Amino acid sequence: MRLNRKGKSGRQRSGVLTLISALMIGSAVIRLSLEAGPALARGDQTGSTSQPQSQQSGFEKQELQVVLTELRRREEAIERRERIVQDREKALEIADLAIASRLITLREAEDALRATVAVADNAAEADLTRLTDVYQNMKPKDAAALFETMDPIFAAGFLSRMPPDTAAGVMAGLNPEAAYTISVVMAGRNALAPQE
Repeated sequence: MRLNRKGKSGRQRSGVLTLISALMIGSAVIRLSLEAGPALARGDQTGSTSQPQSQQSGFEKQELQVVLTELRRREEAIERRERIVQDREKALEIADLAIASRLITLREAEDALRATVAVADNAAEADLTRLTDVYQNMKPKDAAALFETMDPIFAAGFLSRMPPDTAAGVMAGLNPEAAYTISVVMAGRNALAPQE
């Protein structure tokens, strides 16, 4: 895609430069013809007595030299501008390559981070499942004693993962205050979740 843009802008620049050159040459020809016509007419009207032929051709050469000098100066200015544009295009290409390289690096880092997060999530889930299995295989009375010492939010998380009959056995062994607090936490977990 970048090649098409570059090719198109190169053709446009080349076309613009050609047009500018043609206009300058046309301007020079018009100036020469406008200035040469009256000079030739004066020479025909006055004859050879007003100015010698060599002096007239000297003036014409001077005028032609001025026009050629101006054309060269303009051509050099156009070439300088073209070099500046080319330098800017090269700088833009280098910047494009650097940006593309950084995007690739960022994508690779993002993929690596996703993989790390997935591994960590899987490991955390495996740990929670294993610990939940340990708690639900305990006697409900022993598990209840342990759950009473836990933070209610932490205890509610484990009880939510247990089968309802196992969780009910543990809750039955809790003192009423701990059972109430854990129940409130469990009931309020999804209260703010969207309903649809």
